[in-house]
Amino acid sequence: MEQRLEATEQALQLIETLKGKHGALLFHQSGGCCDGSSPMCLSQDDLIIGDSDVLVGTVADCPFYMNEQQYEYWKHFRIILDVREGRGGVFSLESTEGVRFITDSKLMKV
Repeated sequence: MEQRLEATEQALQLIETLKGKHGALLFHQSGGCCDGSSPMCLSQDDLIIGDSDVLVGTVADCPFYMNEQQYEYWKHFRIILDVREGRGGVFSLESTEGVRFITDSKLMKV
């Protein structure tokens, strides 16, 4: 079975930096307006996971959740967590690092 979630080396390095500063992390991609379609990196204690959140997988020991409505669009894709220069979501922990997490995707083999 093909892996559903992966991260680039640059994303993995940033995750380790953020873990060193903030402790245990999680990712959440809600699919809402504004920053909602970007993956948000948060301390695990800063977000209560709801019944409408789907655990997509883990990356660098960090759970990655997605709102179930958005997951319906992504469920046939491999999600690739990556990093780009520029400002991301104001609540996402990487925002102070001058970069932002993004998700890329590739169609999974059936």
